[in-house]
Amino acid sequence: MSPLKPGNTQDSQITSLLGNLGELIREARQKVLRAVDTAQVQTCWQIGRHIVEFEQEGARRAVYGKQLLSTLAKVLTAEFGKGFDASNLRYMRLFYQAFPIRDALRHELSWTHYRRLLRVDNDNARHWYMNESALQNWSSRALERQINTLYYERLLASRDRAAVKQEADTNIQQMNASPREFIRDPVLLEFLGLPNAGLIQESELEQALINQLQGFLLELGKGFAFIARQQRISTESKDFYIDLVFYNYLLKCFVIFDLKRGVLTHQDVGQMDMYVRMYDDLKRGPEDGPTVGLILCAQKDESVVRYSVLQGNEQLFASTYRPVLPSEEELRTELDREWAVLEERLRGRVIR
Repeated sequence: MSPLKPGNTQDSQITSLLGNLGELIREARQKVLRAVDTAQVQTCWQIGRHIVEFEQEGARRAVYGKQLLSTLAKVLTAEFGKGFDASNLRYMRLFYQAFPIRDALRHELSWTHYRRLLRVDNDNARHWYMNESALQNWSSRALERQINTLYYERLLASRDRAAVKQEADTNIQQMNASPREFIRDPVLLEFLGLPNAGLIQESELEQALINQLQGFLLELGKGFAFIARQQRISTESKDFYIDLVFYNYLLKCFVIFDLKRGVLTHQDVGQMDMYVRMYDDLKRGPEDGPTVGLILCAQKDESVVRYSVLQGNEQLFASTYRPVLPSEEELRTELDREWAVLEERLRGRVIR
């Protein structure tokens, strides 16, 4: 078939047809996603209600104590996936406690919106953000930005509210999410029980680099066993995703990897130190050694690799871990090599 030319009458008819079909598809996707969002929000609220009511039945059930959520999560995740782990169940309980009247919920918002709202301590601010998000059709990212920039508080304090609103509107104009971006939401994917939900977050290039890095470590033959990709670890108020997790059975410790694009920053180092500390607290068993972190900054011809160990474990790392783990130079060389290969592939020239 010859390429379509705008000047041709038939081509303009096809263009019109394609426009109509595209609109139908977009509307259908929005309806499907809205139905899933509504069902997810209602289900999470009901789960939270059941948990709170169970806990409120008094001394007869006090024996469960703090173990209730972990007990429920163990069974629910086995059957329905990690969308119902202890962290998510905690959010659902908080959800019901923060919004005890179900009819007051805004059906326009997704569960991801409500998780963002749960981080707002002030009840008036939380409800204002909920209603404003629905009225302005904010994406969850736009809502998070407004919360992080104290939009509600700035409006109350400002004598020129119109200027504050105009600034906020300008800053979020480019943040409207498409149906495809909604489908990438890991919280929604986990709720639906879809496999490899976290992987959908990765850019194509980052995913390819992690694929190659995973294979390289397993081929080293130095005790690496693959555990997970995009593994979620959570605090009371926030979720984090670790790109790659291994367990080294020679050292009996976890090794976690964080892949960055661009220049290594102090924030990257601080984030990895936090990951290592959280992983030790949440995942490390009594027989396991201290967790080791690795930051990999992928840049053309100048990749940076840096190990991260908690203060007090430096001597153990130098004497015991170093002889087993790959050196920074080995990893840097491999990262540069894979970067070059991927660059060639993107140009359509497969060199291996």
